[in-house]
Amino acid sequence: MGKRILVVDDAAFMRMMLKDILTKNGYEVVGEAPDGAKAVELYQELKPDLVTMDITMPEMDGIQALKEIKKIDPQAKVIMCSAMGQQAMVIEAIQAGAKDFVVKPFQAERVLEAVRKLLG
Repeated sequence: MGKRILVVDDAAFMRMMLKDILTKNGYEVVGEAPDGAKAVELYQELKPDLVTMDITMPEMDGIQALKEIKKIDPQAKVIMCSAMGQQAMVIEAIQAGAKDFVVKPFQAERVLEAVRKLLG
């Protein structure tokens, strides 16, 4: 069975791109969330092996969602996704417990490298 991943991004197109990269490489996307609040809810429900989390989203941003998920599961594996020029937020995310980050637009190889590093 492939490793289970939750994809979080407010842009449906970005979720689709990530889902495509992951499923083509044997990972199972068990859920998708358009914002941080939904991500936290789905994390509790689905218990994925890994989360890809966008930083800037409506309702609850990725850093807040990351902190909430870490409260639920200190072992959670979260990869942050950010646009260029969000270095300060990336640093904050790493301090909050993110394991890695990938920059948009996504490059399949970089996404897979980050995922493989965490899931083996």
